[in-house]
Amino acid sequence: IKDLDKKRPTELKMDQALLLIQNELLGTNLTIYWKSEWCYQCLFQVLVSVSQSKKPGEPSIAAVSVSTQHGSVLQLNDTLEEKEICRLEYKFGEFGNYSLLVKHIHNGVNEIACDLVVNENPVDSNLPVSVAFLIGLALIIAVSLLRLLFSLDDFNNWISKAINSQETDRLINSELGSPSRTDPLGGDIQPAAWRPCSPAPRLRCVDTFRGISLILMVFVNYGGGKYWYFKHASWNGKIFPKGSIAYPGPFRELFVFIMGSSIFLSMTSILQRGCSKFRLLGKIAWRSFLLICIGIIIVNPNYCLGPLSWDKVRIPGVLQRLGVTYFVVAVLELLFAKPVPENCALERSCFSLGDVTSSWPQWLLILTLESIWLGLTFFLPVPGCPIGYLGPGGIGDLGKYPNCTGGAAGYIDRLLLGEDHLYQHPSSAVLYHTEVAYDPEGILGTVNSIVMGFFGVQAGKILLYYKDQTKAILIRFTAWGCILVSKQHSSLKFLSISYVTTLSGFAFFILLVLYPVVDVRGLWTGAPFFYPGMNSILVYVGHEVFENYFPFQWKLEDNQSHKEHLTQNIVATAVWVLIAYVLYRKKIFWKI
Repeated sequence: IKDLDKKRPTELKMDQALLLIQNELLGTNLTIYWKSEWCYQCLFQVLVSVSQSKKPGEPSIAAVSVSTQHGSVLQLNDTLEEKEICRLEYKFGEFGNYSLLVKHIHNGVNEIACDLVVNENPVDSNLPVSVAFLIGLALIIAVSLLRLLFSLDDFNNWISKAINSQETDRLINSELGSPSRTDPLGGDIQPAAWRPCSPAPRLRCVDTFRGISLILMVFVNYGGGKYWYFKHASWNGKIFPKGSIAYPGPFRELFVFIMGSSIFLSMTSILQRGCSKFRLLGKIAWRSFLLICIGIIIVNPNYCLGPLSWDKVRIPGVLQRLGVTYFVVAVLELLFAKPVPENCALERSCFSLGDVTSSWPQWLLILTLESIWLGLTFFLPVPGCPIGYLGPGGIGDLGKYPNCTGGAAGYIDRLLLGEDHLYQHPSSAVLYHTEVAYDPEGILGTVNSIVMGFFGVQAGKILLYYKDQTKAILIRFTAWGCILVSKQHSSLKFLSISYVTTLSGFAFFILLVLYPVVDVRGLWTGAPFFYPGMNSILVYVGHEVFENYFPFQWKLEDNQSHKEHLTQNIVATAVWVLIAYVLYRKKIFWKI
């Protein structure tokens, strides 16, 4: 292609391809418009203008980079007449080189053809993810095989004989012959690696679940290899999953779910030990206060920006939402706490729905909270916006409501907290070109986190009410999962309701797998996720504070490489798992 090198941009970035528009039309200037297929009902944006061809066979060429994250829609207009010449949809590949040829077809009809040609094939940007997955799978298989070998008596006997033989040789060669290690009671002390683990006083599946959601959250927060599908999910209020506002990621919501389970299990244990409700209420309030304070500190970093102005302090955040959710859910359970039957099989009152009916006051208040959310979301008048608007604003909805980002939720946050105290760079700004501050951790959205947490409480009640009745537990997990997931189609228009019910359903299915595998059959210890699950506050706060420090981040040779970013983010996440393991071995836990 003539003058190809001269028209090439200096450097393509990640998730970009080079597109050369060649205009062979004499006397016709072109304006090329672009929009992403992921952008719901969006206005076309001007991509580039191409001048007319000066001579037959010598096209005018314009070079431009296009996004490869999602499919693209290109529309070519006659600049002078503003008339559409052609439109095409195409999914470009990363670092690919493409030409769009615009020319007349000499077939007697004088039609204009727009043909897309691949000059240079794109790279497979998803290959590093596939390789990382296969390596992780190989490690899991290798560890599983080792565990299987160590569980075999013959293999253990062979290892024991080898160890005893080496110990005998060492004693013979020693001049004094050191005595064997014994504990104060006279029993042999086994090496640490062989020392049997004492039974955990808590359900390992709960800590494993918490660790899984936490580690995935850390990985995504560190960048997730800069892949779009590892970023926080977006939602436009009408269709899932094509996105709009930066709705919080699913891993954080799963963490909220299992936090609800932990609230019920720990609170029941504390009350059974004789702690008064008033004293426990004080602990709940203090812990919530600390979570909110720590959250405000870590979302307002100012390492190199000088003193932070109070006028610009961001108030909402992940830990702030967790603190409020924890307080509401814990207080609800504390106010209506009832003794848990020792054995449901022997209690007449513990019938098939006992774990639900015993919580009817809490369910009533939760439904009241959700009704308030519905009323505010769909009936609160928002200046300049239609009633019940849930969209992203900006160029979405054909640009009719540019300053309505987040609808009532965004309006309440801006009204009560002030625009300067909200997140200033939501992901909707990239896709929808929004200019209004919107915080995904806002006030109204916290209501749905409370609902998510209470579904987790329900899971905790199932585990405790039907203790030692594996079949009853699994049946209830299955029923809850099916009911909540099946409701997503009927409630999809309600945005966060369908989001919460769907994720809660998946959470029940995850417990459906983890509980029998980890706690009942002991086929998996929950490692390595169990360890960060036991130190979740430390891992979360630590990964936020030390994000820009080595070994969690270093200078990359190629900053536009998914492979290098993915490697860095996996290593950083693995380091936190290692830290959690070391702290667990040393019995160091950060509790607030």
